[in-house]
Amino acid sequence: MLSRYRAGVAAAGLAIALAGCDRAAHPAANAAPIPVTVQTVATQSWNTTVQSIATVRARESVALTAAVSDVVDKVYFESGDDVKAGQLLVTLRGNSQQAALNAAQATYEEADQLYRRQQELIGQQLVAKSTVDTQRALRDAAMARVAQMRSDIGDREVRAPFAGVLGIRQISPGSLVTASTVIATLDDIERMHVDFQVPEAQLGLVKLGNEVSGVAAAFPGERFRGEVSAIDSRVDENTRAVTVRADFANPARRLRPGMLLDVRLYQPERQALVIPEIAVVQVGRESFVYRVKADDSVERVDVRTGERRDGKVEILDGIKAGERIVVDGTGKLRPGLKVRGEADGGAAPAPRPRAAQ
Repeated sequence: MLSRYRAGVAAAGLAIALAGCDRAAHPAANAAPIPVTVQTVATQSWNTTVQSIATVRARESVALTAAVSDVVDKVYFESGDDVKAGQLLVTLRGNSQQAALNAAQATYEEADQLYRRQQELIGQQLVAKSTVDTQRALRDAAMARVAQMRSDIGDREVRAPFAGVLGIRQISPGSLVTASTVIATLDDIERMHVDFQVPEAQLGLVKLGNEVSGVAAAFPGERFRGEVSAIDSRVDENTRAVTVRADFANPARRLRPGMLLDVRLYQPERQALVIPEIAVVQVGRESFVYRVKADDSVERVDVRTGERRDGKVEILDGIKAGERIVVDGTGKLRPGLKVRGEADGGAAPAPRPRAAQ
């Protein structure tokens, strides 16, 4: 009787030991499902982009200077004024030039009157034709002198070469200016040129009319939009990059010449597999995701990634549309573990394909 009892106890102990060994050998099979966020992979619209740092330039820009050296007589503008093309901005004194013009005008009028009298007398053969020709030449020379003096006086007027916005005024009445003295800057900022560099390897992605967007540090969260208007004819030998110019409308005048923009050049939209960037696990040079199988266990799948943008990444190879992957909670997973998934956003459990019978 005692021997039977001992045999029973030994058999029970052996069964418990075998069960413990089985649990140790298969921990994943016996562990509780791990809560994770699951998403079904699907295609969506996607743009390939080229990113660069750009410099903003005015469509037309000039530093206004005088053509000659003289003293400022009058200033007809204030800093920041909007001006029209041809508008008078500054006049220089030019007293001596005005006096010389008056003298030249008087000389011309006298020569012209004498020429007219000789024209009347030549018909009566009272004046030789050569004398009339000489007087005509003198009159024409006097007229040229008048034109020259008017041009000299015109050089003492500074006018706006195009419509735009003036910068800070740098001179005052009575200032002596020379040909190198900057009176003010003038910029046409209704539309802006945005110049940026594109690597030679990405030159094939750039085409006239491509959409370009930019963000300025001065206006965080605001995105400016334009399109490619010109591509330089040469690739820089030192940087192996080409300069691309985009035109940006600037009705609110928020963009200013000299600003830096973080720009992105967009390609036409296409359909691509795009998943949240946090779903991709990076170990060294390897990238992989955890795919959820039909029995709710996970497996590691190596993927080849493309462009990353705004917290998302394009998947070029490794997974297919319709498959389920773990988005959040990858840090506590290893192949074979079972998961309890909720749809991305925590709204409802993700749809799960039925196991094959």
